[in-house]
Amino acid sequence: MENTVETKYKKLIIAVSIIIPLAVALLFGVNLRKLGYDVEPLTFLPPIYAGINALTAVVLIAAVWAIKNKNRNLHEGLMKVAIGCSLAFLVMYVAYHMTANTVYFGDINHDGMLNEAEKTGVGTIRYVYYFILFTHISLSVIIIPLVLFTYVRALANQFDKHKKLAKITFPIWLYVAVTGVVVYLMISPYYAN
Repeated sequence: MENTVETKYKKLIIAVSIIIPLAVALLFGVNLRKLGYDVEPLTFLPPIYAGINALTAVVLIAAVWAIKNKNRNLHEGLMKVAIGCSLAFLVMYVAYHMTANTVYFGDINHDGMLNEAEKTGVGTIRYVYYFILFTHISLSVIIIPLVLFTYVRALANQFDKHKKLAKITFPIWLYVAVTGVVVYLMISPYYAN
């Protein structure tokens, strides 16, 4: 019976793990304002979703603390909060990118392009930013099935398998949450006021 729960959700988890990144990639390229819709750019969202990433990191650490102290109910509740935070982040992230212009790291004059002077001005830190951004985005795709399979194993009372997978899921999820904040802090000086 325990294996049935994981088997039951396996196809759904795989589908969701493919659909979410594809939908985000497709919607990321859609700018409602450029399509002629009269929508206000949601420029207030980046600090909010960066805050949600920070909250996710804190909740994940608290959830690990709870389970290490054998408080399964608190752990379960905190993990649900972490999943909810990640979903809220995703919705806000897509909404922002569908209504606002793209911001480029180093674009000091906010013209939507990086000229040679701007590239030189930010120097090699630009490569650090892009490395963090690339790993953040890549791991945010990988974390989707990891979180879902880890969660389903707990639902199925397969706690040995759950714990084994959680040891992989936790550090990746924490990295994604923390680097989400770092990416925001690094890009925020380039947002137009």
